[in-house]
Amino acid sequence: MLSAKDSYGKMNTTEQYRIRVQHCVGTIIDVHSAISETLNDEAFLMQFEDLEEEISSLDMDLVSELDILMVEQATNTLLAELKGLFETGSFGMVYRQTVN
Repeated sequence: MLSAKDSYGKMNTTEQYRIRVQHCVGTIIDVHSAISETLNDEAFLMQFEDLEEEISSLDMDLVSELDILMVEQATNTLLAELKGLFETGSFGMVYRQTVN
């Protein structure tokens, strides 16, 4: 079994894919958490939290770079659509400081 890091200390591709998907889902959860304080939609948030837990069991050997790029693009599209809501100031800030 391969470890998350190869002999050169670099993360293998499947672990990189897993982390990239986790970041996308985590970002959606963070944004939804900021919105849900106002909208109070716990069921929707729980679906994403369940998805976040399931990522660890995904077989990333079956995932391609194109698959990951599609997840990242979908996340970016969603964030672009929600941008206007946050610019109004109605939902406050998602993060108090820059995360990455």
